[in-house]
Amino acid sequence: MVPRSLAEIRRPVAAEMQAFEQRFREAMRSKVALLDRVMHYIVKSKGKQVRPLFTLLSARQFGPVNEAGYTAASLIELLHTATLVHDDVVDDSNMRRGFFSINALWKNKVAVLVGDYLLSKGLLLAVEQQQFGLLQTVSTAVREMSEGELLQMEKARGLNFSEEVYFEIIRKKTASLIAACCASGAQAGGANPAEVELMHRFGTHAGMAFQIKDDLFDYGAGQDTGKPTGIDIKEGKLTLPLIFALRQVEAKDRQWMVRTVKHQSHNNQAVRRLVAKVVEAGGIAHARGCMYAERDSALALLHQLPPTEARHALEGLLEMTVERNK
Repeated sequence: MVPRSLAEIRRPVAAEMQAFEQRFREAMRSKVALLDRVMHYIVKSKGKQVRPLFTLLSARQFGPVNEAGYTAASLIELLHTATLVHDDVVDDSNMRRGFFSINALWKNKVAVLVGDYLLSKGLLLAVEQQQFGLLQTVSTAVREMSEGELLQMEKARGLNFSEEVYFEIIRKKTASLIAACCASGAQAGGANPAEVELMHRFGTHAGMAFQIKDDLFDYGAGQDTGKPTGIDIKEGKLTLPLIFALRQVEAKDRQWMVRTVKHQSHNNQAVRRLVAKVVEAGGIAHARGCMYAERDSALALLHQLPPTEARHALEGLLEMTVERNK
């Protein structure tokens, strides 16, 4: 039976997640007082820790969670936290998960250095444990995440890129890290090379579904309130619902829609009109269909593995990814 709640999903690795959290807190410590205060704040404001959960469940599917599994989970969470800190600086964002961002409290210079510190701590953790395969897997993900962000910036200027480009962007900037979670976890658990590759592909599809779900939130789809946020539109980002809608509408509608994104993105009334047009043109329905297709591809890969408690939990985690309300 596929678990539905986060507590049920965590159950096969509940003890391991507790052990991971203790190790993660220890890895965040610093003798520099300012840095230690920032690290304490980051630990206090941590999210659901979905990526370590993907990592540890992937390891548990193939064997007991060992030191290599904990190292993989810690490295990936340190890296993920570093990218969030840097993203908030790039996006000039003052809030993260309902807490003030690091740059809002300690300014950009401190935030950039904190992100660098977190990245170096993660890399050193892998080196100290001589986990060089893990280092290669995660370093590849870092490269792809950077390429994805820069590709998005490059293409967003023209507001005319295709779905193929969009999928390439989200595969790099979001799915690559979740793929690294699943592949490194499987490797730590003793999976053979073919199984590691299968888990990497599973993580890629899961990550694609995760990002499309995030895109849908910008249009109010799936949220308890149902109210669109329009944050991506206000930041000039082209996401899947809008890319699809722009291809469906007549030229005159396309012109004002592009003009809204480029020049009226901070006009709430104009953004609401744009959101309504995207819904009318079928953008939400199309994005949902793509999200569920990615989920189904991920499930088909998982079902090639023996049915275990860990596999069922991964299925539940995937389902939670596409059905979450925030």
